[in-house]
Amino acid sequence: MRTRDLYIVLGLLMILLAGFGFYAGWTVSRPAEYTRNVDAQVILTALRDRGFLVTQTYIFDQPVTIEKTSGSAFKDFFFGQTITARGAMEVNMGIDLANVSAEDVVIADDVITIKIPGATLFNVRLVGPIEVQNQQGILKRLLQSQDGYNEALNELSKIAEETATQEEFVARATDRAKEEVRQMLGYVAEGKNINVEIK
Repeated sequence: MRTRDLYIVLGLLMILLAGFGFYAGWTVSRPAEYTRNVDAQVILTALRDRGFLVTQTYIFDQPVTIEKTSGSAFKDFFFGQTITARGAMEVNMGIDLANVSAEDVVIADDVITIKIPGATLFNVRLVGPIEVQNQQGILKRLLQSQDGYNEALNELSKIAEETATQEEFVARATDRAKEEVRQMLGYVAEGKNINVEIK
């Protein structure tokens, strides 16, 4: 065997030995796989960190009319008021995850069952400007003039809240809450089947 061939064989042997040594060292010293024990407390912590979970946002844009009348055409000529307004109101619905307790979490083998509250109103807020038209009686305009903005905003908020809390809108927000909780717990308890129920 020539010297050059001998060097090639020795080089290949060294590479093989180095590779084997690296593999053996990694096998012995690698960290053991971490398996997280998922219990009710782990699940509650993951949920409560989110606080109030907004699951559905609705935008309502509808006109309102507020009539302040005494019933007498003569008095209304002087003191009557009619406010017409329009504005986009945003209503956020969701669930308060702080209301989920340890009793609401049941873990059996590979199945986690959790009970959550139904969706409720989180907030109502104005999105953009309000268009207000304010017709006031002659004396009211002179003595008690009001732009009607606050009354219009209150009425728009009230109507938006009443609409959003109707059964079909609440049901939609509740269904979305179930999906989002299922998805969140999928990250916390990988490989588990998750059932989400409403209390």
